[in-house]
Amino acid sequence: MPTGDGLGHGPDAGSGEWKSVVEFRLGIRGATGVPERETQAWCEYIDGLVKQGPSFSCQRIQPGSIEAVICQDAGLAARDRQLAGVYRRALAKTRHERPPVLKAEQRGWLKGRNECWKSEDRRTCVQQQYDMRTAELQARYRLVPERGPFRFACNGNPANEVVITHFETEPPTLIAEYGDRVSLMSAQPAASGSRYEGRNERFWEHQGEATLRWGHDAPEMRCERVK
Repeated sequence: MPTGDGLGHGPDAGSGEWKSVVEFRLGIRGATGVPERETQAWCEYIDGLVKQGPSFSCQRIQPGSIEAVICQDAGLAARDRQLAGVYRRALAKTRHERPPVLKAEQRGWLKGRNECWKSEDRRTCVQQQYDMRTAELQARYRLVPERGPFRFACNGNPANEVVITHFETEPPTLIAEYGDRVSLMSAQPAASGSRYEGRNERFWEHQGEATLRWGHDAPEMRCERVK
């Protein structure tokens, strides 16, 4: 990709100015969802856009499959390459893991992604699958900047504590630790404060106070930040 004027003049490769030019050439400068320029995630994101195709071969895919949908969509192909890069980095952190849980989880995720063929809007379904899986791996394996941990005492009992760590993923995520249980939650629209939801958990914070629901149909607890 040319980043100079064709006469040998242009920003130094890898500099902030060069990255700005790259984003301009790709038409994504100022767009939402683009990672910070000083991160590995930015490199993986740009790599996916430049190479266009997904991380897998499109030569022998089955017509009508979810893989075919991805191969025919540059945006989904870019997300696939981004996730492949994030997965490699997560895998490097678990190379001594026995049994290899991450590999098994990734195979399960692929099966879930392919279930998007049942969706009325397959593209949106696939995009959401990629966005959430990428954010999940980045948070669980600490591959992006984080804030915290922040401690909250719930229902007026200091021993009834939840620990919150925020991660700069897209969408934003947090990991909540309550007792011996852990939940990954993603940001949800909220009229005020910040609201996150997991599989059966919800955390809503506003000005140092929060409500926590832990478990399906569990009662809400009122929590205050421990300073």
